[in-house]
Amino acid sequence: MSANLELKKELVENIKSEFKNAKSIIFVDYRGITVAEDTAMRKEFRENNVSYKVFKNRLLVRALNDLGIKDYDPKMFEGTTAVAYSTDEVAPAKVFCKNQKDLKKMAVKFGIVNGQIMNDKEVEELSKIPSKDVLIAMLLGTLNAPIAAMARALNAIAEKQN
Repeated sequence: MSANLELKKELVENIKSEFKNAKSIIFVDYRGITVAEDTAMRKEFRENNVSYKVFKNRLLVRALNDLGIKDYDPKMFEGTTAVAYSTDEVAPAKVFCKNQKDLKKMAVKFGIVNGQIMNDKEVEELSKIPSKDVLIAMLLGTLNAPIAAMARALNAIAEKQN
């Protein structure tokens, strides 16, 4: 076998291993952005623990097929394709859609979240979900509200008696 073929097989294996650990994978068309815009976006991805890479379309298709993911439209792999993926379900979509809105240049092709294929509209809706930390804070606030109200009521009763 040629060294080039071995290198491609190794790249496919690397893509597969990274995608296996990811809960969210967003495929995007990054056409039209400048190097400075791309660098700023990559920095934001790193800050949110999201990997962002550009792969050859054929290698991505081979990796997805090897992983048993075949329900996507093959036309999605025409043109440029970058991939944002993470163990956080929302972070890749949130960071990319924010940058897409600011730059008005790129487009979401599709996404895979917890094994489910999502179209571009579903990925955009996913990006609107608050982060895990915000959701936990909202839940704790909701759970804490009745206890806090009871504590205020008991405190008011105690103050009236004094």
